[in-house]
Amino acid sequence: MAKIDSKVLIIDDDEDVLLAAKLFLKQHVRIVHTDKEPGNIPSLLKNESYDLILLDMNFSRDATSGQEGFYWLNQILETDPTVAVILITAYGDIELAVQGIKEGATNFLLKPWDNKKLLATIDTTLEVHRSKKEVFDLRSKQKMLLEQGDQPFNHIIGQSQSMMSVLATVKKVAKTDANILILGENGTGKEVIARAVHRASPRKDEVFISVDLGAISESLFESELFGYKKGAFTDAKEDRAGRFESANKGTIFLDEIGNLSMPLQSKLLSVLQNRKVIRLGSVKEISVDVRLVCATNMPLYQMVDEGKFRQDLMYRINTVEIHLPPLRERIEDIPLLVNHFLDVYCKKYKMPLKRLHAATQKRLEKHHWPGNIRELQHSVERAVIMSDSNVLQPNDFFLSTQEKQENEDLLTPDTNLEATEKMLIRKVIDKHGGNISKAAKELGITRASLYRRIEKYEL
Repeated sequence: MAKIDSKVLIIDDDEDVLLAAKLFLKQHVRIVHTDKEPGNIPSLLKNESYDLILLDMNFSRDATSGQEGFYWLNQILETDPTVAVILITAYGDIELAVQGIKEGATNFLLKPWDNKKLLATIDTTLEVHRSKKEVFDLRSKQKMLLEQGDQPFNHIIGQSQSMMSVLATVKKVAKTDANILILGENGTGKEVIARAVHRASPRKDEVFISVDLGAISESLFESELFGYKKGAFTDAKEDRAGRFESANKGTIFLDEIGNLSMPLQSKLLSVLQNRKVIRLGSVKEISVDVRLVCATNMPLYQMVDEGKFRQDLMYRINTVEIHLPPLRERIEDIPLLVNHFLDVYCKKYKMPLKRLHAATQKRLEKHHWPGNIRELQHSVERAVIMSDSNVLQPNDFFLSTQEKQENEDLLTPDTNLEATEKMLIRKVIDKHGGNISKAAKELGITRASLYRRIEKYEL
């Protein structure tokens, strides 16, 4: 039998108890420490992180009341709120043990114990500890994210009219529990908006669970979203809560909801209507209280008309719709986004802060950005890594697609002198992959002259 991968501490003033417990548990637990002096607990916890502590309720200085045990229980939980504590007590002190559970202990064990009972109690208690620690870590992360910004929308970058309209809608609906459907192309920041809704809602101190429905296969849909009981299928080695249970009291974000097949849509609709889930392998209903936010880049209304998406599910998920504009429709936000990503990646790669040349900014603003903010982010990261200069030039950005109109312009003859010059300059710059020095050399002008023309023609 494999050892339990945990670190256990036993505190008891009876050396015989300590020795017997350690000899037995060393066969089953990875690390076992013992100490007969409760006064050593602060230094022990300072130097080590334990998954489980077995704590005697009565020590020689306080043989029957259990008050010393309560004192040390409180000290332990103040130091590490996630550690699991099993109280060790005599049969006649069960009331003390029950009181200890109320004060934060996870379990209790009666002396003298049977070794099988000891191991079973430890195993059960460690399961509780793991769940408790997961919740604690998640809540800590949520709290940290909240404390990083004074405003719930501080991660949303943009001052365009279209984004101001989106934020106005978010502010109105966030304080309610209305179901929200976020529509927009890939890379427009749908999850960012979903998280903003959560941070501005009454549920902000609870969990935010994000689920990419496009990445979950049909066979795993129920087990992932609704959970399962041990033995429900071959690899179900233990009970597991699904995403809806994990999001209880908080917000669940279902991304790519348009990818669900009709059978899966029916199963999801049932849960949304009843607000109850049934784990695979069980018949017991579990109530869930979640705020629902969904998102997709697919044309749901058209899919409803074509019979590919359930109309009743559509009505269920879109009490309020938020439409995110593509980046090409909020050009004025590009400089803000670029500066944000420059700051992020220059810090990440420990480089001096880089900036854009004016010609570079114009080129970025003219690009179509089919991948939206995600494409812009990757382009900035690549430019930061590859450029040796602190001023990013147009050729530092590799833009994989060009505007259709740009290509057409290059092929269209024009008798206007300025139009011809503009066309020729663009063609030469593209020929050299945005390398200004090579383009200027081929055109027979200086780099400064070329930059003036780039600015003049807004290339």
